[in-house]
Amino acid sequence: MTARADLARMIAEFRRLVIFTGAGISTESGVPDFRSPGGVWSRMKPIYFQDFVASEDRRREAWTRAFTGKAGWVGAKPNIGHAAVARLVAAGKCSAVITQNVDNLHQDSGVPEDQVIELHGNGSYATCLDCGLRHELADLKAGFLERDEIPTCRACGGLVKTATISFGQAMPEGPMVRAKAATLDCDLFLVLGSSLVVFPAASFPLIAKRNGARLAIVNREPTEQDGYADLALHDEIGPVMAEVVRGY
Repeated sequence: MTARADLARMIAEFRRLVIFTGAGISTESGVPDFRSPGGVWSRMKPIYFQDFVASEDRRREAWTRAFTGKAGWVGAKPNIGHAAVARLVAAGKCSAVITQNVDNLHQDSGVPEDQVIELHGNGSYATCLDCGLRHELADLKAGFLERDEIPTCRACGGLVKTATISFGQAMPEGPMVRAKAATLDCDLFLVLGSSLVVFPAASFPLIAKRNGARLAIVNREPTEQDGYADLALHDEIGPVMAEVVRGY
């Protein structure tokens, strides 16, 4: 039996699947990852949260990146891997999608927003750092590009930032709590396209395994957690998942 057939059998056999996704599922949509050679951080340095808050120049640079598409996910579309995940959610096989990605492609592929747990935030909108009010990027873009107005909150006047989690910014408590609860409730934890080196996010597969769940990892390159996995498959996410979800 092939590894793909093994994965299909595992998905069919277990009832409470949680899917955990990293950059590898979105690179197949043309979205560059952040850490690999040629990735985003090799082309431009990250802006730390403390610097964004303290420096108008750093805020201007951050918004320039957001509105010019320098980060690379603007205009990206879900691929067959995202579609396969959405099919498993729609079929009731997958209760939650925990993602390290900020590109909104799981929601764009049809996964209900309340079933996507974003550990590192979302780059498709912005929030006020003071009152938490959501701001749509389209509403902020003209003021910045045409009048050089650095976005501030329309409600309280506070600093507004894309809803991603920056270096130096605290991990969001709500999503972390939800992710842990989903992890502890699953009987199969499926990792798609994560190198599993960024903590605390990378702790969730280990938590699932220690709690008695099966662990499957699909990633182009080996990960440090392959040795803990019941199945580790080194392949492209989209073709693998499109094959294993054919029956759903």
